[in-house]
Amino acid sequence: MFQEKYVFRRCVWLLATAWVAAVPLPGYAGHPASPADEAAAASSAASKAAAAALASPATAQLAANDVIPNSDLLAAADQAMKEPAAAASPSPSQNVTINLINRLVERKVLTKEDADELIRRAEEDAAVARAQATTVEHDVAVAREAAQAAVQQTAPPTSDDQVRVTYIPESVKAQMREEIKQEVMSTARAENWAAPSSAPGFGPKFRVSGDIRVRYEGDFFPAGNDNTGAFPIFNSINTGAPFDTAGTVFSPQQNVDQNRERFRIRARIGAEVDMGEGYTVGLRVGTGQDNSPVTENQSLGIANNGQGGDFSKYSIWLDRAFIKYETGGLPTKNLAISLGRFDNPFFDPTTIIWASDLGFDGAAIQAKYEVAKGITPFFNGGAFPVFNTDFNFATNNPSKFKSEDKWLYGTQLGTAITVTKDVKAKVSAAYYYYQNIEGKLSDPFTPLTSSDQGNTDDTRPSFAQNGNTYMALRNIVPTADNNFGTINQWQYFGLASKFHELAFNGRLDYNRFEPVQVSLYGQWVKNLALDSSQVGSIAVNNRGANSASGAIGNWAGGDTAWIVGLKVGKSVMEKAGDWNVGVNYRYVESDSVVDGFTDADFGAPLYGTNLKGFTFGGNLALSKNIWLGLTWMSADSIVGPTFKSDVLQVDVNGKF
Repeated sequence: MFQEKYVFRRCVWLLATAWVAAVPLPGYAGHPASPADEAAAASSAASKAAAAALASPATAQLAANDVIPNSDLLAAADQAMKEPAAAASPSPSQNVTINLINRLVERKVLTKEDADELIRRAEEDAAVARAQATTVEHDVAVAREAAQAAVQQTAPPTSDDQVRVTYIPESVKAQMREEIKQEVMSTARAENWAAPSSAPGFGPKFRVSGDIRVRYEGDFFPAGNDNTGAFPIFNSINTGAPFDTAGTVFSPQQNVDQNRERFRIRARIGAEVDMGEGYTVGLRVGTGQDNSPVTENQSLGIANNGQGGDFSKYSIWLDRAFIKYETGGLPTKNLAISLGRFDNPFFDPTTIIWASDLGFDGAAIQAKYEVAKGITPFFNGGAFPVFNTDFNFATNNPSKFKSEDKWLYGTQLGTAITVTKDVKAKVSAAYYYYQNIEGKLSDPFTPLTSSDQGNTDDTRPSFAQNGNTYMALRNIVPTADNNFGTINQWQYFGLASKFHELAFNGRLDYNRFEPVQVSLYGQWVKNLALDSSQVGSIAVNNRGANSASGAIGNWAGGDTAWIVGLKVGKSVMEKAGDWNVGVNYRYVESDSVVDGFTDADFGAPLYGTNLKGFTFGGNLALSKNIWLGLTWMSADSIVGPTFKSDVLQVDVNGKF
């Protein structure tokens, strides 16, 4: 059985040790108190009561027993509260524990030696506790300084915009991750793009975007254009009934002498859905007064193809539909594979090869990888069906003709280079190989009506603009049925040249004046497959003037195109007041590129090739998502009949 006196003293020692460890000890009985101690004359009522109870003679009497029953202890404490102190109280201290020990010495519960021992041990424990606290504070300070140094300390950058950060402790990383997470989530909640209820079933994986453009366009023709029937619309012939070249009427002709004004709209809306594990599906629809691959403009009030005019509705076309797999997801490391109908997968800083609205059908792969800081090579490639033969070709023949499928195979190698902090460049070389895109002369036959078909009719373009050199596709045999070639010469036309295009592209961006960017860009293209002698022998257009004797002029087309341009201002309209202006000059010979896929704005209405001239333009943002655009284009024909065109476009654009 424990001795009650030992138990009592042990309790007092523990209490004193705990209290003194947390609070400095100013003094106790037998040790002078500081003036600050004397100024604080009393503690709380509860502390005084406990001290009086423990210091009373009744309590000391209880300590002489072997055991202290609970009831007896309570009674003794109660009695102690009623008994006066035997001697005058020592000078009070601010420390309740010291006052308690003084009272115990005073009541003779403790001897002075015991009190000294308690105080000594308590002071030692307090010193240890303070030393431990100091060590913890020091460690925290060292860790904080190390973290700050890790963030701020950098090695000399290898270039103006490169910084290497030294090792960051895991504890600092964890704190940074949490702070970034909280900041991102706060922004997400504020902007409502992390609210699952905003798109039931899809949430943030579902993204809708679109744009609307309203345009005024004026097409103006300076005096002197050849309006004698020198500009046939080959696309109208090839997409309709064949044209009788022996007839007495003109073929469909371009307007080159009467100014026109029109308002046009372009509206598109699409969605992309993140399917997880790197897969995305996308869909977009858009306007268009026909199924042209190079523009989605719809002229207001025009009546054609059973739509438009008299406030009737306009058609909507399927513009994009794709499945995409992407891995890496970093600005410098990425691999993407696209299937279906998608955006242009090639780096192309101009529009002399590919129109800005053009979509690609087929399969494409895009890859890039940073091999050194600021140097990121990239590769783009793909296979794209340009035309697939009608399954029943020819429809009015019991026996069918062989397929005339057309394909485009493209490959591109390039690199993005960060020259300095303010100078960035991107260059590439591309090769576009068209298979079966050229026209082919048919087997000899004699069409008796306009519906009769030749076995190479499907080699004609299903869409074209203007400028390429054409050849007659049908090898029509003169017989008595066509009055020996003087009547019923029903003819289609195909491209006279093959197209294997080699292109070099470049863009240089200078950002010293941010947010104003200065960009210089250019492109050079050559059709390696063009054979001038072969094309000259079959060409029906792009010839020089006839000789005085009436002989047809020589073919005068070409195989090269180039463009250079300068743009100053913001590359993207992001807020009110953003602006940019630009100018470029192009020279696009007749058979340098396929005219059906090039720019659909320059040189109206002879959009396409065999054109040269300037483009001036600019944009001004009215708000984050609304901006104005102004463009002036002045074009001249390079060879053939005289043609000049000036086009003014005023746009109001909106996006979401």
